[in-house]
Amino acid sequence: MHRVANLGLSALLILGIGHGAARADTGAMAQAFADHCFSQFLTAQKAQDLISSTGARVDFYDLDPFSSATASPAMGRVVTLGTDCRCEVAYDGQHATEAADVTVAALEAEGICTTAILPPQFVPFEGTTLLAARRLNPRRIAVVHVGTRLQKNGTETFMLVERLLPQKAEQ
Repeated sequence: MHRVANLGLSALLILGIGHGAARADTGAMAQAFADHCFSQFLTAQKAQDLISSTGARVDFYDLDPFSSATASPAMGRVVTLGTDCRCEVAYDGQHATEAADVTVAALEAEGICTTAILPPQFVPFEGTTLLAARRLNPRRIAVVHVGTRLQKNGTETFMLVERLLPQKAEQ
């Protein structure tokens, strides 16, 4: 009887650890976005190496890097009209609130705090948790979008930042 109780307790502990590990993975995916997607030195290869290693799906392009990095063509989806850079991280499940919290903290940590007018091509949709424009410098704006969306395999959380072309950033 004592042995059965210990096995039951062990099973509960294992289940608890497994649940915590799953949460840690989504946290690592969100943190990878925060740690890398605001970097002017990120390239498609670095995005794959640094972010995909967490298990997240990555969509990245940087057609006109701020740094001396080589331009990176679009990896996945089509380039968003009026932008020259996108870093998007997506992963399974509904974790948008946590993802938005991580994104806001990353923006603040990077000093990207000056709000800008959200360009009309960026609109919230069902599942949007955060959609905001921030001024990078007097001529450049970044738009961040965090939320959930339905995919063929269920709901996914997405976090993205897109940098507008200079002429689109002037207000």
